[in-house]
Amino acid sequence: MGAQFKKFEAHGSGGPRIREIPMRMVLPNLVTVLAICAGLSGIRFGFEGRFEPAVVMVLLAAFLDGIDGRLARMLKATSKFGAQMDSLADIVNFGVAPALVLYAFLLDRAGSFGWIAALLFTIACGLRLARFNVLDEDHDRPIWQSEYFVGVPAPAGAVLVMLPLYLSFLRLGLEPDRLTAFVATGFTVLVAFLLVSRLPVYSGKSLKVPGDKVLPIILAVVLYVLLLMTYPWYTLTASVAGYLIFLPFSVRAYSKRAKREGEKVPPSDIG
Repeated sequence: MGAQFKKFEAHGSGGPRIREIPMRMVLPNLVTVLAICAGLSGIRFGFEGRFEPAVVMVLLAAFLDGIDGRLARMLKATSKFGAQMDSLADIVNFGVAPALVLYAFLLDRAGSFGWIAALLFTIACGLRLARFNVLDEDHDRPIWQSEYFVGVPAPAGAVLVMLPLYLSFLRLGLEPDRLTAFVATGFTVLVAFLLVSRLPVYSGKSLKVPGDKVLPIILAVVLYVLLLMTYPWYTLTASVAGYLIFLPFSVRAYSKRAKREGEKVPPSDIG
């Protein structure tokens, strides 16, 4: 009993103390926290009317949020704490931040309809992330089906929903008036439904690159990054258009793969 008391005294009266953690375990969580800071800063810039920096911060948050998990796996630093932090960051960076920036820029001109669209997108993003976490733990799914997302992934949804901002930044005469706000409201609702849909979206997780194609692919990626840095709004607009065109091909590829695997999968069982 005395030994237990001494142990309690050593820990203090504020609850159990967390054991020492290696620095490599901290780095992925630090990236996650920075991603949340970037997303919230994007919201601040949006409310201040500084929309280009707001979009940049939201995209930076999405990028940081996308690499923290890979960094954790690379450093062998995955943990339950990090998984919970990552889920929190996802809903902030992919759901809340893009919706509020878009609402401050344009959707507010559609009145209550614009706010409803922003809410729908945020809620759809949360549902999409929850479904992803559940399916990720489902080990009964055929391995080939894990190569496809169920619905548009949350990071892609965040990039898609900000298309009205990209178009406005291109200075093509697109004015943020009431009519444009209603069109953007409809587009936001469409993206929300794409997030929670059963649409099979190819993830590319198992894609293998032939050795003789590595250098051209690296060059293409570098070119894309340079275009993104030099002509960000043109590049993002083209990327959104390309992604939307890609979705029907993904559905077709899934159907062919299902037939090739000898499985007849009804639409309600996709994913």
